Amino acid sequence: MTNELPKVGVALTQPFLKSHCDWIKDEKRDLEMQDFIYVEKLLNPTKPVAEIKAMLDGFEGRLTLHGPFFGFKIDCPDPGIVPVVQDRLLKCLDICAELKADQMVVHSPVTSWDNPNHAAFPEYKLRQIACTTNLMKPVVARAAEYGVCLVLENIEDIDPAARVNLARELNDGKDTVKVSLDTGHAFYAHKTTDAPPVDAYVSIAGADLHHIHLQDADGYADRHWHPGDGELNWRAIFAAIARLPQTPRLIIEVRDQAGVRRGVDHLRAAGLAL
Repeated sequence: MTNELPKVGVALTQPFLKSHCDWIKDEKRDLEMQDFIYVEKLLNPTKPVAEIKAMLDGFEGRLTLHGPFFGFKIDCPDPGIVPVVQDRLLKCLDICAELKADQMVVHSPVTSWDNPNHAAFPEYKLRQIACTTNLMKPVVARAAEYGVCLVLENIEDIDPAARVNLARELNDGKDTVKVSLDTGHAFYAHKTTDAPPVDAYVSIAGADLHHIHLQDADGYADRHWHPGDGELNWRAIFAAIARLPQTPRLIIEVRDQAGVRRGVDHLRAAGLAL
């Protein structure tokens, strides 16, 4: 638990990095690069990696990469598809190593459909864990080799503990897999599927929570609005963060990347973050 205000970082793609780069460096903010969620850049990384590396010369914050997720889930049971998914995730880890990123976001496979079925059919949950463990085994091993922490981000998760338990299963005696929280995703689940409020997601994840996407929303869609533009209770969320034994990496993730500093300004004006 800390009484110091946390400093927030930002999530960007390369076209927006140039305009914010000096500010990020000057204020020693954390950064999350999201270019490699797109398969065309993931499979042809030489140019974007070189350009990002050049722009980040002198960067002293911590760097996260968002891993790929379009078109697959990490609990895939199909032996013909599993190697493709592994290849995509391993390629992103190789890029982490090149850019000296020490954290990579991976989407949780748990869906809103899974939540009641895990309770009704325990074998369904066990199969999901087994399939995820099978697919992620080489990914976790390479992440450990590179010193990269994998963080499982809630997407449709209704039960805040589901991906926490999954992360612990994936660790296999290591400490490589933790969890991420997307505040807007959690708020959507709260509003539409009767999940707990966002601050409860923070508290339940506890010491396993190492990364948070800060975005505001209305519970209707995945808005990725600036903090302060939606309905989230930021005071409750930051109070829960302050009670954690560690401070997660806090990353503002908004659609309006050009204006990303507006969210920083809002949280600073509210006395919640720097």
